[in-house]
Amino acid sequence: MSGKNARSQRKPVARKAVARKPVAATPQWVVPAAVVAGLAVLVVAFLIYRWYTTPLPPAAPSQDTTAQVLATITAIPQSEFDSVGQGTANNLIKPISGSALAGPGGKPEVFYYGAEYCPYCAAERWPVIVAMSRFGTFSGLTTTTSSSSDVYPNTVTFTFRSAKYASQYVEFAAVETTDRDQNPLQSPSPDQQQLVTKYDSAGTIPFVDFANKYAFNGATYTPDVIGGMSWLAVSDALKSPDSAQAKAILGSANLITAAICKSTGDQPSTVCSTTTIQNLEKALK
Repeated sequence: MSGKNARSQRKPVARKAVARKPVAATPQWVVPAAVVAGLAVLVVAFLIYRWYTTPLPPAAPSQDTTAQVLATITAIPQSEFDSVGQGTANNLIKPISGSALAGPGGKPEVFYYGAEYCPYCAAERWPVIVAMSRFGTFSGLTTTTSSSSDVYPNTVTFTFRSAKYASQYVEFAAVETTDRDQNPLQSPSPDQQQLVTKYDSAGTIPFVDFANKYAFNGATYTPDVIGGMSWLAVSDALKSPDSAQAKAILGSANLITAAICKSTGDQPSTVCSTTTIQNLEKALK
């Protein structure tokens, strides 16, 4: 066999396949870790955004300014109350039925239930203080503001947490459940909790009970009426019956006064027998 034929009959030599290194699979923990890391970045970004956009509360007024504000709002002239009437206040006061609510001294009791963070409570404390001051005297009222991160942030107000009240006609009890940062503050007594459960089943605050004859929950005017104002600016505005603040706060105070008068048998007559209050009493039914 010729050399040519021998070469043509040789079997082709198979090339050896080059071994490739296996590609490592992505570890199972990578995807969840990436998701967690992404969420963490979003949370941090949100917190930074909130920190920059949450308004700071105003500085508390001095003791002298606080005393000046309280002196103004607790001594509103009768002529101003008569000039405002119901003003722009919403009449949320409704009759309720139940055993008569009396305080430790046996007099009809006004019971307030709210929280310091709540902007609606912040707004409503102004007319409550104004109205109750027509029947007696507060002590221990201190300034505060509503939460910085809720609606109507930093609404200026007072708190009832350490307040005391004295009157020969009516008694006053208050529970502020949390502070402005929503930390626990005060708890209602079992009897007070029964009132809240029975007459404020929706849990709307503030809740105010007038001797178990009348009650309301929520605010009788919107907090934006005093939005951005200082304590002194609010009290100064109440000196003008034509101001938006006077129409809202004094109008609300007149409604609250009428409910108290219905609870005290129209005593004292110097407050309860005025035409303004008598007309509002009729509206309470």
